Order: sequence, then structure tokens, then C-alpha cells
Amino acid sequence: MNARKMANYTNNDKAQELWKTLYLCAKESPTRRFHALYDKIYRPDILWEAWQRVKRKKGSGGVDGQTIEQIVLDYGERKFMNEIFLELKEKRYNPSPVLRTYIPKEDGKQRPLGIPTIKDRVVQTATKMVIEPIFEADFHECSFGFRPKRNAHKAMAKIRKASKSCFWVVDVDIQGYFDNINQAKLMKLLEQRISDRRVLKLIRKWLEAGIMEEGNIRNPLTGTPQGGVISPLLANIYLNVMDKLWQERFGELGELIRYADDFVIMCKTKKQAMETIRVIQAIMGKLDLTINRDKSRLVNIWNDTDGFDFLGFHNRKFPIRRKGGNTFYVMNHIPKRNAMKKMRAKIKAYMEPRSKLYMDIHELVKGLNRKLQGFKNYYQISPQGKKWLNRIDWYVLERLVLFYNKKKNNRKKHGNFKDVRKEVEHVLVKLAS
Repeated sequence: MNARKMANYTNNDKAQELWKTLYLCAKESPTRRFHALYDKIYRPDILWEAWQRVKRKKGSGGVDGQTIEQIVLDYGERKFMNEIFLELKEKRYNPSPVLRTYIPKEDGKQRPLGIPTIKDRVVQTATKMVIEPIFEADFHECSFGFRPKRNAHKAMAKIRKASKSCFWVVDVDIQGYFDNINQAKLMKLLEQRISDRRVLKLIRKWLEAGIMEEGNIRNPLTGTPQGGVISPLLANIYLNVMDKLWQERFGELGELIRYADDFVIMCKTKKQAMETIRVIQAIMGKLDLTINRDKSRLVNIWNDTDGFDFLGFHNRKFPIRRKGGNTFYVMNHIPKRNAMKKMRAKIKAYMEPRSKLYMDIHELVKGLNRKLQGFKNYYQISPQGKKWLNRIDWYVLERLVLFYNKKKNNRKKHGNFKDVRKEVEHVLVKLAS
């Protein structure tokens, strides 16, 4: 990524200039260690930009119960920011434990998240703004997660390109990645680029701050809590070891595509794929990580008999028949089964409450469109996917018909389909269009 694009990642002009300078210095000298960074973290313009980002993302409060709304409406933004500035400048800042919460996973288990306080989120964001361009200069093209100007769609594009010549996919799942990062090794990786002991101490404090769960605080010896602003960057720094090793020594085995802790390696032959599995196991061993054997797979994508899930998509080659009877297979990305199920559940949960019956159908559709547009933006990236998106479109219409008939006290639950379709035709977001 060039320096101009890096600079555009921030809104504040001075912050943009800082990003550009740090990135160029790091890119120019891969072995340089940066020693004067701490004072940049509490620079007023950097802290204010960090606060704006935290405020835009909203989110709930941490262990202290303080919310963004309370800071804005009651406490005062200027007072809040001035306190952070003085705590950092006078080296009095100490982070609070993160608040443990859980979100459901697809397999029925729960994914642990750690929610920092608003104050800690601001300081983490400011720190990330200062150190990220330094490490961004070292990151590799195979990494797409939580990086400026990179996203899941670009990872999918890489998969499509590789699938033209690669027919074997090593789909790897790391067992509890964020909870098992070796903190000592992570700190050594940070020290390769940062010599400012104050910044290193700050990051170590976050790693050791502890987790509050059900009123009790525990201090894990490994991991970086998912949910922290700086955790994705630290996770990328840790796995950049794998990226570097792969690109420099094993790249001929296959194409590595990584998004945070999710990655696949696309190989031309089964022999290369089997060697890839051996190499990845060895690299994971060096990083003190474990491959989840139940979720990791070796997949053949020569035709449409099998595919693999990655970043919410099911990736599979679908047949295209040409004149003369010739058939060839092209990689497509469709919403995976669980993503379809979750979207239907969201639509139903939004429309089902009886309180919604007091809304005008156009008002209901307006709220529904926000959910549909997000799903469409993410999943409408390949022609074959429209067939699956169309199923959600029909489900939405069915739910709107049920809503309309309940509102009108019509006993025929599925009647008036044509009337409802005509009513919302020009206002409802269509996923497949």
C-alpha cells in the first residue's frame, strides 16, 4: 500500500501526516526501531481523532459502566479528553480489566469478547494510530483482515484468481487463537520495531489488565482479549511471522489468503497440499498455537462436488456450459447456509413484535432496508450468489404479507400477496437485483 492511501485512512490532517511519515520511515528501513512514539499518543490532535472514532463506533461501556452518551451529555467531552491527556503525559494511566461477554457461534458454542472501558478504547485507538503504520509497512499482501483499505471482498478476489490454477484448498482453523497468543513472544515481535519502553509498557498493561467475569477478575497468562481496539493489530503482528515465513520459504507450495486468524492456502496439486499441512503444523508449533483438526479441511475444488466456507461465504466452482457441449467450472461465492439462517432470523425478529403492527408498512420497510442493504453489500459479489439472495427476497415478501394481513385483521395469512408486492415494489431493497 502506498503512503498516500495510508494517510487517507485518518480524517485529521496532522494525524494523516504522522501516518504518512511513520509509514515511509518504516518502509524505507525494515530494521529500524522507533524510539520516540509515546508523546505522539497523547498529542491532542491524535487523542481527539481517537475519541471521534470511538464515538462513531458507539458500543457499550466497560467495567466502570461509563457510556459514550454519558460522556457527551453529562460528563463533557473536553473534560474527559483532558483527563486522558494528563494521565498519559504524567504516566498515571492504568487500564481497567475488560468486561467479559459472550456472543453465540455457529457451532452452538459461545465466542468470548472483552469490552474495554471507553477511556481504554480511546487510548488504544490513539496507540493503534501511532504504531499501525510502522507494522503496516512490514505486513504482506496475503493478509486482508483489519488493515487499511483491505477487506473480505479483496480476499475473495484473490481466491477467485488463484482458483483458476489451484485445485486443492487447505482450510485451516486455529484453536482459540486470540486466547492463546503467547504474550512474551508477541512483546518480542513488538520490540523488533519499537524501542520506546513507554509504549511497550502501555501495551503490556493491556495484556495484563485482566478479565472481569461475574464480578471476579482473572489474569490469563496468554492471549489478547477479542473486542479490544488494538487486539486485531496485535493479532496481525503475531501471525505476520507465518506470512513472512510462507512468502519467503514456502510460497511455491500455494497461495496463502489470510483474514485475521482465518486462512486458506490454495495449491495446484494434492502433493503440495499435503506438504502445506506439514509446514503449517510446524509454524503453528513455533507460535505455540494449535490447529483445530475438527474444523480444518483439505478440499478438492476441481469441479462442483465440494467447496469450503470462508468469511461467511461458501466458495465453490459452478459449471458453465458453452455451445458445443463443453463445460468448465468457475469459482463463485454464495452466502453460507448459516448466514442465510441468521438473516432470516434477523428479519423475523425485526418484523414479528406486535408493537410493529402500529407502524405504516413503508415505515417498517425503511427500518428493514437498513438490514437488507448491509447483507446485500457484503454478499452480492458473484453472479451465482443471486440465486441465494433471491430466496431472502421471497422470505421478506412472505413476512411483509403476514404483517399486512395481521394489520388488516385478515384471516387469510398469505392472502393479498400481489397487493403487498405492489405496495413495496419501489421502496424495498431487493437483494438479488
